[in-house]
Amino acid sequence: MLKEYIDVLVIGAGPSGCVSASYLHKNSVKIKVVEKTKFPRLVVGESLIPRVMDHFDEAGFFPALDAMNFEKKLGARFIRGNEVCIFDFSDKFSEGWDWTWQVPRADFDNVMAQEVIKMGIDLEFESEVIDVKFEDSNSITTIKDKEGNLKEIHAKFIIDSSGYGRVLPRLLDLDTPSKLDPHSSIFTHVKDINRPEGEEGTLISFDILETEVWLWVIPFSNGNTSVGVVGPTSFINSLSENKDNVEALKNAIQLSDYYVKRFGGVDFLFEPVKLENYSRSVKKMYGDGFALTGNSSEFLDPVFSSGVAFATESGMLAAKLINRQLKGETIDWEIEFTEYMKSGIGVFTTYVKEWYTGNLQTLFFHQPENPDVKRKICAVLAGYVWDNENPFVKKHDNVIKNMAYMIQQEQS
Repeated sequence: MLKEYIDVLVIGAGPSGCVSASYLHKNSVKIKVVEKTKFPRLVVGESLIPRVMDHFDEAGFFPALDAMNFEKKLGARFIRGNEVCIFDFSDKFSEGWDWTWQVPRADFDNVMAQEVIKMGIDLEFESEVIDVKFEDSNSITTIKDKEGNLKEIHAKFIIDSSGYGRVLPRLLDLDTPSKLDPHSSIFTHVKDINRPEGEEGTLISFDILETEVWLWVIPFSNGNTSVGVVGPTSFINSLSENKDNVEALKNAIQLSDYYVKRFGGVDFLFEPVKLENYSRSVKKMYGDGFALTGNSSEFLDPVFSSGVAFATESGMLAAKLINRQLKGETIDWEIEFTEYMKSGIGVFTTYVKEWYTGNLQTLFFHQPENPDVKRKICAVLAGYVWDNENPFVKKHDNVIKNMAYMIQQEQS
């Protein structure tokens, strides 16, 4: 069997894996990236948040991504019947980027992967990890290529950025139930033939159909738009008696007073994809010789588009810690990786939970608007969830429910 000897093996060539690979390569670490699929490939997570721009810039991907002219995302709109709440990322509490992109992930991820290859990084597509063994912190990973040939990769460290593939969580029995209630989604792309002119046609929107059920609308610069429905798994399953995803998504669109005319009779560009009970968690985010990044460790919910941000945050952080460790430093992975990531994930977990209780929606749609509160919430939605100067980060456990309670008391 062929054998390769490297410093770091990166599993997965999505945003998290590419950010890790680029950073390590720049620091003269010998790495290899293996990716199970062939790019371009369909994947969910098409709405980004500004925090990711810091990572794309630091990893050297910004020029190539910017040249693609993806639709700029300057904020986000939430709709509930006749009520509308718009967040503007340029008007937020924390310092940071005030825009990002809305992207067809097939194109977006492929650009990053091709940049990785241009950097001179060994990226192997259509190669599946089938076994991993650890000898102390050193690992031996067996991969199978598209011809069925087996190869052993000996590495000092593994970064698992395999996303929903969850390679190490499966092989090492690291999965654990999510703290969030079971939700599912169904989505597709449409040729947006009824797209309005101007800002209305390009604005990302979340249309609340019921407190726990909402429609996403993510317009792309290529004229297509991503449309998806999210809700409790029981509700999503009730949209079609025959478990037909086309029928289910069409029925969901019919429930939207705001979007039924724009999307009601429009053909779907591909069979709608269903993601069932998508929230994920793990028993631990690192071990002797490995780290889990992106969706391979935690995935919360698509409502605030946090997935890619956590993927690149954890990917960049893991790469920096590994680089230091390979140079002889002793790294406290519990404090520097797990506790750091969990603090940001904890903030967004609260916001997801309070979205589905309706408390956050109470704050969003309360009139008259409180500009100060809105700026602080906007910073969270932009991904700056480690800024403890922001009370809506520092006191996230209680601030939303307490403010919602006060508003409800005023209205009663």
